[in-house]
Amino acid sequence: MIAYLTGTLLSKDPQSVIIDVAGVGYQAFIPLSTFYRLPDEMGSVSLHVYTHVREDTLQLFGFKTELERKVFLLLISVSGIGPRLALNILSGIGLEDLLGAIVTADPERIAAVPGVGKKTSQRITLELKDKASQLSEGIELLPRERFEITNKEIFDDALSALGNLGYPIRSAKKALEDILRRDGDINLETLLREALRALAQGSAPRGEGKSTS
Repeated sequence: MIAYLTGTLLSKDPQSVIIDVAGVGYQAFIPLSTFYRLPDEMGSVSLHVYTHVREDTLQLFGFKTELERKVFLLLISVSGIGPRLALNILSGIGLEDLLGAIVTADPERIAAVPGVGKKTSQRITLELKDKASQLSEGIELLPRERFEITNKEIFDDALSALGNLGYPIRSAKKALEDILRRDGDINLETLLREALRALAQGSAPRGEGKSTS
């Protein structure tokens, strides 16, 4: 079983990397939190790895920190959550936000991640609270700032549009919420325009016209 990789980063995208280790290229699927901390291509990189074996499939999942890997293992221990959905959760909410949501029993916070339903988010907070509390020792977990969206239809339409443009859901959601805090009566066209401006200043989209959901 492969537990750690160190080598040359041959290629990277927000979903996976290929690492050259002594002439062998290993593909590992990654969360966005790891992607943001990768070096440039052809740089040296090290990842903590989980090896997933199922029937005739062998897949590697890579993480920049051991804490990310441990939280990933917690997630896949919950019934109905496979490795891909676990990565989606880590990418959609962020490590500290996820731990905070579990520890404070806030399933709605997790259910906002695309692909995670209400029942699954409730299982996560119920089954993992104690273990998440142990993992989060020494980490400052801020409670969620309660924010009620007055026009959820416009918010959902804007979030979907930004996702289809390739922007990470977590970044798009934050940009939209920041704008709506300032102006709750904004129309969809203006909301999208301001969100695109904010996202362009913060990060580039993941891909050309591909949905992140």
